[in-house]
Amino acid sequence: MHPNQEETPVTYPATVEDRSAPILSVRDLHKTYGRGPNRFDALRGVSLDIREGESIAIVGKSGSGKSTLMHVLALLDQPSEGTVFLDNQDTRNLRGKRLNGARNKTFGFVFQQFFLTGSQTALENVTLPLKIAGVGRRARRDRAMNALEQLELGDKAKNKAIDLSGGQKQRVVIARALVNDPRIIFADEPTGNLDSNTGRVVEDILFALNREQGITLVIVTHDEELAARCDRRIHIRDGVIVDGEQAAA
Repeated sequence: MHPNQEETPVTYPATVEDRSAPILSVRDLHKTYGRGPNRFDALRGVSLDIREGESIAIVGKSGSGKSTLMHVLALLDQPSEGTVFLDNQDTRNLRGKRLNGARNKTFGFVFQQFFLTGSQTALENVTLPLKIAGVGRRARRDRAMNALEQLELGDKAKNKAIDLSGGQKQRVVIARALVNDPRIIFADEPTGNLDSNTGRVVEDILFALNREQGITLVIVTHDEELAARCDRRIHIRDGVIVDGEQAAA
């Protein structure tokens, strides 16, 4: 291809049986780390469709490839081989600002380790994705406050993150994930650092967002009870899907 010639977006057509295309599809994903004797194949030919409004659990033992799959699905990492389609668009054509924009606009993230800045307030932590998106200061504050109030944390907006309980921190993380009105929330062991009662509250919040707002929910978890609450469970072992729906080639 000539260096000045634009790439033509590649699309993956829905099958005749599918009346609506998946929001997210992956085809024949491979992800390899290292070379030679140090080579590790984290993903080995994974194909999967995710429909808008679904809740999906990706389960498997440590080292099975489940977190790698989530990072590739969320466009946080690139596959060594294979393709990720977002709204039928081949994401290999997304670069730089376009990639960051698509990720920031479409996805929200909830991680086990919170990744909050302890010295900043809950409100300041929630506004971060809006800063990245270039939203003005007043609009950032209004939208962040709305998200905190939705999570019943409006009264904690000025509290520093370091002073919040574990459950409050995770709700701040969910508020941050919601602030850009994402279509998909990726949650990596979202209750792993919480006691069972607090964890159940966090689960209920996530599934309420899925049920009431139609946000697609993709959860990576070891927790069988949490996985059982999802519409589908995708079991990964040694980098391949061994239980769950494998997309047609």
